[in-house]
Amino acid sequence: MSTLFLRTLREDPADAEVPSHKLLVRGGFVRRSAPGVYSWLPLGRIVLENVSRVVREEMNAIGAQEVLLPALLPREYYEATGRWDEYGDTLFRLRDRKGADYLLGPTHEELFTLLVKGEYSSYKDFPVTLYQIQEKFRDEARPRAGVLRGREFHMKDSYSFDIDDEGLQASYDDHRAAYVRIFDRLGLEYVIVSATSGAMGGSASEEFLAVAETGEDTFVRSTESDYAANVEAVTTPAPEARSVEGLPEAVVHHTPDTATIQTLVDFLNGAGLGRDFSEADTLKNVLVKTRAPGAEGWELLAIGLPGDREVDFKRLEAALEPTEVALLEEADFAANPFLAKGYIGPRALLDNKVRYLVDPRVVTGTSWVTGADKTDHHVIDLVAGRDFVPDGTIDVAEVRDGDPSPDGRGTLYTARGIEIGHIFQLGRKYTDAFQVDALGPDGKPRRVTMGSYGIGVSRAVASIVEQSHDDKGIVWPREVAPADVHVVGTGKGDQIEEALRIARELEARGLRVLVDDRKGVSPGVKFTDAELLGVPTGVIVGRGLKDGVVELRDRANGDREEVALAEIVDRAVAACRS
Repeated sequence: MSTLFLRTLREDPADAEVPSHKLLVRGGFVRRSAPGVYSWLPLGRIVLENVSRVVREEMNAIGAQEVLLPALLPREYYEATGRWDEYGDTLFRLRDRKGADYLLGPTHEELFTLLVKGEYSSYKDFPVTLYQIQEKFRDEARPRAGVLRGREFHMKDSYSFDIDDEGLQASYDDHRAAYVRIFDRLGLEYVIVSATSGAMGGSASEEFLAVAETGEDTFVRSTESDYAANVEAVTTPAPEARSVEGLPEAVVHHTPDTATIQTLVDFLNGAGLGRDFSEADTLKNVLVKTRAPGAEGWELLAIGLPGDREVDFKRLEAALEPTEVALLEEADFAANPFLAKGYIGPRALLDNKVRYLVDPRVVTGTSWVTGADKTDHHVIDLVAGRDFVPDGTIDVAEVRDGDPSPDGRGTLYTARGIEIGHIFQLGRKYTDAFQVDALGPDGKPRRVTMGSYGIGVSRAVASIVEQSHDDKGIVWPREVAPADVHVVGTGKGDQIEEALRIARELEARGLRVLVDDRKGVSPGVKFTDAELLGVPTGVIVGRGLKDGVVELRDRANGDREEVALAEIVDRAVAACRS
């Protein structure tokens, strides 16, 4: 360590919010270069490469082949698939000196598809899976949490190409199994959840989430089954439609000062109407505006949902992707005077051709209290399917603990996680765009089908730290640690010389060794650094050396043991290989 490019910090960085950000910076693994952009220093680079090695080994084991494609991509590839517009402001866009448009690649479906098209043309060439580990770029609006949500990040992306859907399923299953092995080897606690495909396109989609309270993804599990899904992919079980026959007629009531659901319910329950009302009896109509990729203007969209629920904006964005969505501003209400703010009902929306989508719980025969499209007025007993017919359904209401599980078994409970992997069955979205065909056994062309599979390599590093740390520092799993053994010479010359000798013997036995041979640094600082850096096994050469003993430490469980100097190398090797 006397020559290692390393500077540890005693204090957390001012902008750090999560443990991985704090500890990776304090331990000298990374340094911030710009918002959302980080440099990987020597120890951090070793950890990053160790994660990459595990990924490579398991990808190679399923027959995938590694390539390296450019990060700088021409505009026309992304225009061919519509993603030049779909990605919106997320893309880093630039022009060369001749005025040609380029982007920094966030993913590489287009380029991989064209690569295979240029090389393969017969069913005999397939299946094939190609992958790369490379920097990716996304212009995050709010980069945060260190390397967990950055603008430049390390990612493994692989792509399978098959001649038929059965082959795609086999490739998908191979990747899924490989991901299980990868994340098991990385020592991560994770869940596999159903997910949405988003701008990637495709059908089947699953996410691998590292369980962490600091995670940005909310997922749900069932209390009585193995059902698990990202909250954006949860489907709400719809009740059975009911008959509208014999239901009370809709009646408009004067309801002064009831622009919120709570004030409405309080008013109704005090109005002597002969029945009790709850928030779940009301139909809330939420207005947003949407803009399709490449479009100039915005369009109104109304969402009807039970009044005891809120629209989950992340679910809404996922449901409408790649369409952009935003809340209405005062100017939008002023431009559409038929919108009686706080008293909006289905009738004015439908009469004015505003697209009106409702929650799956709003089925034919359900009766609601909702706005009457006039200030201080609501309508009671407005029946879906009789008094209004929406344009469709949209499942974007918040998901709550205790909601019924979509598989019909048990109820849901929520947890937080970090997305570390995502696998998609893309199908033919990209091969259709570029007309990628291969001649089948019958001599007729067949459209090739694809899968896409990503792992956030730098995210995995941060996720490991989120799950594996204590109040002293990082506790690296041995598979990815920057060294197997951290040998610390705590005092003067003889202790440092003995530490160097032990380190050389451990290296000769095949172990990766970090040795603290710094002079003029107090034992306390060296101990603090050793805990912070989190190498799994520690050998402390200190005052006991005069009695022929050194200390063997286990970073994970904190165990310490005095070991005879003559035995320390054997014992340390045994600890590393147990």
